[in-house]
Amino acid sequence: MFTPLLYRLLQSAHRWAAFSLAANVLLLFALFAVTQRPVEPKLALASLAGSSQQLLAKTPVPTPHDRSHRQALSYQQWVDLLAQEASAAAQNQPNDLMVLMGDSITLWFTHDLLPPGQTWLNQGISGEKTLGLLRRLHLLDQTRPQAVFMMIGINDVLWDVSDATLLANSRLIMQDLRRQHPRSRVVVQSILPHAGASATWEGRDRLLAIPNGRIRRLNLELERIAAQEGATFLNLYPLFADERGNLKMDLSTDGLHLNRDGYRVWSTALQLFIGLELDHTHRKTD
Repeated sequence: MFTPLLYRLLQSAHRWAAFSLAANVLLLFALFAVTQRPVEPKLALASLAGSSQQLLAKTPVPTPHDRSHRQALSYQQWVDLLAQEASAAAQNQPNDLMVLMGDSITLWFTHDLLPPGQTWLNQGISGEKTLGLLRRLHLLDQTRPQAVFMMIGINDVLWDVSDATLLANSRLIMQDLRRQHPRSRVVVQSILPHAGASATWEGRDRLLAIPNGRIRRLNLELERIAAQEGATFLNLYPLFADERGNLKMDLSTDGLHLNRDGYRVWSTALQLFIGLELDHTHRKTD
C-alpha cells in the first residue's frame, strides 16, 4: 500500500539536500499515521522567554477554521506586530530559534503543530508576495536564528507577477538572508501545488488559470537559485501532490490552503530536516 508514495519520495530524494533513504521511509510511516487521525498533540512550541511570552500570548493566530482574523489587521498592522515579535526574539536570543517566513500558508502553521524542541518565530502574512517579504527582511536583522524557512511565491503567481520577477525577488531574499545571517541555514521550501478543478477556494478561477506544471518549473528554478546562493532547497511538493500533480484535497481546506493533516505532513518533513540536517551540522561545528 506504500509503494506509489515511496516511489515518488525516492524520485525526489536528490532534491532533499542530504536526506537519506531512512528519512524518507520514516516520513512515509509518518504520513500513514496522519491518515489514521491520531490524537491531537499537546502544545509543541518551545516558547520565547520573558516579555515575548506575553507578546505571543496576545498575538492572534488565524487558523483555517477561523478566518475572521484574516481581516482583523491591515497589512501594515501585521508588519508592525511581526516587528515586535522579531524584536522580542532579538532581545532573548534563544539558541534554538527557527524562523518561518511566507504568506497565509505559513501564517496558519499554528504553534501546536510545529515541530517540538525549538523556538519558532512565525513571520507569515496573509497575501504576502516576494516583494513584500523582501522589504521586511530587516525585521530579522538583530535575531540569530539557527535556520530560516521561507515559502513564498504562490501569491505572485495568482496576481500576475511575472515568473522572472518572482525568481529575481527570491534570489534577493536569499542573498539578504545569507548576508545578514551568515551562521544560519537558509531553507527555501518549494511552492506547493493547488487542487485544480477540485478547489473550492474563493479565487478558484485564478487557480484554474495556473497549471501546476508552471509551479513545478518555478520550483526547479528556485532549487537552482538556492544552490547558487548557498541556500538549501527543501522539496515538499511530492508530499502534497496526487498522481496528477494536484494538491491532495484530504490535506487541504479549499484546494489552496492546508488543513491540520496537511500541516502534520509539513511538520514531519521539518522535524526530519532539523534532525538530519541541522542537528548534524551543529554537532560537526561544536
